[in-house]
Amino acid sequence: MDWSREEVEAIVADYLQMLTLELAGQSFNKTEHRRRLQVKLDTRSDGSIEFKHCNISAAMIDLGFPYLRGYKPRTNYQALLGVVAEEQVRGQARLDQVALAAVEQPAVMPTQTDFSRVKSEAPARQHRASEPTVASLFKAVKRDYLEREARNQSLGLAGEEFVVQFEHWRLVELGQQRLADRVEHVAKTRGDGLGYDILSFDGSGRERLIEVKTTTFGRDTPFFVSRGELALSHGAKNQFHLYRLFEFRKAPRMFDLAGSLDQHCQLDPVTFKASFG
Repeated sequence: MDWSREEVEAIVADYLQMLTLELAGQSFNKTEHRRRLQVKLDTRSDGSIEFKHCNISAAMIDLGFPYLRGYKPRTNYQALLGVVAEEQVRGQARLDQVALAAVEQPAVMPTQTDFSRVKSEAPARQHRASEPTVASLFKAVKRDYLEREARNQSLGLAGEEFVVQFEHWRLVELGQQRLADRVEHVAKTRGDGLGYDILSFDGSGRERLIEVKTTTFGRDTPFFVSRGELALSHGAKNQFHLYRLFEFRKAPRMFDLAGSLDQHCQLDPVTFKASFG
């Protein structure tokens, strides 16, 4: 049974309160939030509420916002949910302030002692239903925070430096110290515009062309690519790798998209925003 407007308004308001606290770096108890919600949603189970939280995460991504950690985005959500989410974020001045501060905050490369724990599985590409239940319903929002984070040069550089160290470690683990010593941060040594940031190698010595995309948010957060990066992923698909770093400020994790990017992601034809749902 679809949720009523009153139910949707209650759960979206609670989600936005938690997201505001998370982006501000303040602690909160998800279980306690859910218990308070159930007073208003007395016919909804814990599982139903959790699933709706994941739907809200997907709606937040469609609106250009980060999503709440721990609630994996689930697409094909109720159209009413998208409408209510848009209505409520427009009146959230504090959320706007903390989201903007979070995406523009400078970053430094974290000290990493165990690179063996960094790799993660890439998100599975989800297929949306054909109904107009997603971003096509939304008007332009005030800010696209994910795009602003993508322009955070400090964060981008810290992520690239992290990958340089990771690649050195990876090749040493393969017994290829000579190749490890040849890993090059080409975005610094040769400049932007090559379509990749790091020159590394496979264990056999074949060049690996690595583009790095870094976010402080969750694994399913969309990222932006350039025409040159997309073209390189097609033209050098046996060498191209996109390393997606996520949760960078907390404990950096990473997955690898090898080859043509559009086989892994849905790409917006105008913005080149790459997403998994």
